[in-house]
Amino acid sequence: MRHHPLATALAFVRTVIFQLVFLGGSLLLVPLALLLGLLGSGGSLYIGPKYWAGWFRLTSRVITGVRIEIEGEIPPGPQLFALKHESAVEAILTLWWFERPAVVMKQELRRIPIWGLASARHGSIFVDRSGSASMLREMMRQAQAAVAQGRPVVIFPEGTRVQVGETPPLAAGFAGLYKMLKLPVVAVAIDSGSVWPKSFIKYPGTVHMKVAPPIPPGLPRAEVEAQVHAAINALQAEGRT
Repeated sequence: MRHHPLATALAFVRTVIFQLVFLGGSLLLVPLALLLGLLGSGGSLYIGPKYWAGWFRLTSRVITGVRIEIEGEIPPGPQLFALKHESAVEAILTLWWFERPAVVMKQELRRIPIWGLASARHGSIFVDRSGSASMLREMMRQAQAAVAQGRPVVIFPEGTRVQVGETPPLAAGFAGLYKMLKLPVVAVAIDSGSVWPKSFIKYPGTVHMKVAPPIPPGLPRAEVEAQVHAAINALQAEGRT
């Protein structure tokens, strides 16, 4: 998407302010999340990450002008949520939208000082994107443990962040989780990449989320993958991205 030079300049200034404010708050909230994770138990484990995600939600809205509109209902309790992944917006706000989520994320994030420890204590599921058999087994073991605690599992089934308009096939791990967990799948389409691109400057605008009706467990792999792929890319199909 092309932007007017003046709009780009204003967006640059707002992005700089956002980075200073959000990261400044994160210097307090992330160590707090780690401390609560190390000392707490039960529901207190998730207070710090929830506040940190809420801080992102507040600062991105007020400073950069990013709004979020949700179409449909996010069901409570253990579900397998499959989200489109175009930006950091949904990667962070999974901690705000879902209650005590176990989010499947790339192993590299585990190495971030303090944040990685806090996220691991919170119960994130870190995976090596090589897709090895041992990695898939460990992901499934951790996902089963999360579901046993009554937590939802959140996965970005395309395997990585994609550019606006890209609709790659689903990665192998999704079908394995679906078969093993025997949970309904709730697919969520998101079009965040236009306002929150990978480049530094973030732009004001609306991020749309479309929550599809739950897909029942027990479907053949090809059928569930086709349904989920269509649902997470519904906004592209509608021409809304």
